[in-house]
Amino acid sequence: MSRRAWMARQRFLDLMGATNLIPGPNSTEMTMHLGYERSGAAGLVAAGTGFILPAAGITAALAWLYVEFGVLPAVESVLAGVRPAVLVIILAAVWKLGRRAIPDWRLAAIATAVAAAVAGGIGEVPAILLGGLAGGLFLQLPRVFNALAASWFALGLGPGAASAASEASLPKLGLFFLKVGSVLYGSGYVLVAFLEGGLVDSYGWLTRQQLLDAIAVGQFTPGPVLTTATFVGFLVGGLPGAAVATAGIFLPAFGFTWILNPLVAKLRASAWTAAFLDAINASAVGLMAVVAIDLGQATLYSWPAWIIAVVAAALLFLARWPAMRVVAVAVAAGWVASAGGWQ
Repeated sequence: MSRRAWMARQRFLDLMGATNLIPGPNSTEMTMHLGYERSGAAGLVAAGTGFILPAAGITAALAWLYVEFGVLPAVESVLAGVRPAVLVIILAAVWKLGRRAIPDWRLAAIATAVAAAVAGGIGEVPAILLGGLAGGLFLQLPRVFNALAASWFALGLGPGAASAASEASLPKLGLFFLKVGSVLYGSGYVLVAFLEGGLVDSYGWLTRQQLLDAIAVGQFTPGPVLTTATFVGFLVGGLPGAAVATAGIFLPAFGFTWILNPLVAKLRASAWTAAFLDAINASAVGLMAVVAIDLGQATLYSWPAWIIAVVAAALLFLARWPAMRVVAVAVAAGWVASAGGWQ
């Protein structure tokens, strides 16, 4: 932005702030905004596609390797080291997001209620939307958003509504990720909660170990974290599944960004949209905390896993290493633990 001088800094800041008001991956949507600023709708599509495709391609290639060789000890040792580190990265995200998203007791109450609802068996999408609805009412949200959230829940669009171990198909896979992409607020780490509740618990398409491996791949590949959907799609439906899942989770972002861009000036000054966002973000933090606990039970099953998790926590919280470097150390630690026969 500074080097090419494509837009004023204030406009950039306005777009960045407004992007937090819509569902979808913020980094991807900011790229789409920049494309829209340069060349309208065509620029939006070109920028978004260019940002997504390289990461999706790399992730699909890694998914193929995982399917072909994932049971080999050499690969398993790497993944065994990465899983505890990914769990710590998720916990770090919960902590960082929580400090920003829950500044007062009202939002803390919403987060706690959503966490309790998810732990009690309510689907992730209904829970987070009900959190937004309740928070919106509590924080004086306009009726239009209340009606939208209530209608979404009434139609049963949450992935948690599916029956367990249902048969996978490309339309069902695409619809699942389309729905997730339509309601995914905040950090890409919130995706973990939707995938765990929908793909593991409700549909039974993945095991928790496969989910952790998918998250790990999304973490150490370049590009948006949401390309985890590409990996998941490949596991469920091969290359067509990867394409359908990727298109499904990113397609709503194109539409939301196209609608939002001309409205940024009005949204920036609206206290009502800020209330909705506050409630959704607090709900997401509560949801992520429940999922992190659940994944921890499936990950920390040996003393090497605990050691890797503790070291990863020290590097993230104390040394303030970026997640990519922590994952690299975890890969090496997993290999050493395997070579020493400690796993």
